Amino acid sequence: MHLPEALPKAELHLHIEGTLEPELAFALAARNGVELPYAGTEELREAYLFSDLQSFLDLYYELMAVLRTADDFTELADAYLERAARQGVRHAEIFFDPQAHTARGVPVGTVVEGLARALERAEERHGVSTRLIMCFLRDRSAESAMETLRAAEPYLRHIAGVGLDSAEVGNPPSKFAEVYEAAGALGLRKVAHAGEEGPPAYIREALDVLGVERIDHGLRAMEDPELVERLVRDRVPLTVCPLSNVRLRAVDVLEDHPLPAMMAAGLLVTVNSDDPAYFGGYVGDTFHAVHEALGIGPEQLRELARNSFLASFLDDDEDRRARYLAEVEAYEFD
Repeated sequence: MHLPEALPKAELHLHIEGTLEPELAFALAARNGVELPYAGTEELREAYLFSDLQSFLDLYYELMAVLRTADDFTELADAYLERAARQGVRHAEIFFDPQAHTARGVPVGTVVEGLARALERAEERHGVSTRLIMCFLRDRSAESAMETLRAAEPYLRHIAGVGLDSAEVGNPPSKFAEVYEAAGALGLRKVAHAGEEGPPAYIREALDVLGVERIDHGLRAMEDPELVERLVRDRVPLTVCPLSNVRLRAVDVLEDHPLPAMMAAGLLVTVNSDDPAYFGGYVGDTFHAVHEALGIGPEQLRELARNSFLASFLDDDEDRRARYLAEVEAYEFD
């Protein structure tokens, strides 16, 4: 049976730290001698109910304490890739947050080399091609972001681009203009979270000040018709995460999500899972959920999958992109 969730797709908005399932969190805690303040996996799962972005981030950073060694990061990435492959993912562009680890005494190199080990064998093991995107935490200083970029320079052979995440309100993209300019000079691709909780003006700043190629989230663009017109005209991809938007209260219920309106407006929208261990599903689950809750039909799902490959950073491998797009077109729904 050909289900919506099995449709070939790329995932472009995925935080690897957000794939830390409770079972793996406890296993790594035991291995590394870290005590978690939860009696077991069920109590931890019950904590995965959030009132807003900040309440999620508090738990998200707390659980990162179990990630200590390169092997931990390899195991984390392998577990994600295995799940993603089962849900139709053929290409994944994976975010990671080095500052959240260096602040705990884990060097950038430990993180990158651990993740890279999993990504370099991802195609052989899971049939998934990958890119790695290093994100800066926007609630830290611009100086900290620049220090992180410099610390990562010896590992840039593993890193395709930079992003910007964490608490959005009060931390506009323009705060990071200098570090994005430096990243561009190093040949790194540029994306940024904008317009999740922050206003449409943050999306404009990400485009005009940071020079990003993709907007992560971008929901609130719909409040600004001129911005929507620009995004459509310039074919700027938006990496939308519907289950995340509901869990973090950006949208009350999935049935109210603006995804159909965004597609109808002609925006180049993609659907992604964001932090799937915390938000109730991986990207295939998300495709299934929007199909059920929003009436996104087979050909619209195909459009979303097609968009994901068009928006991906596969410019250096157009033959691969063409193969993936052909898989999308050939997919038969039941």
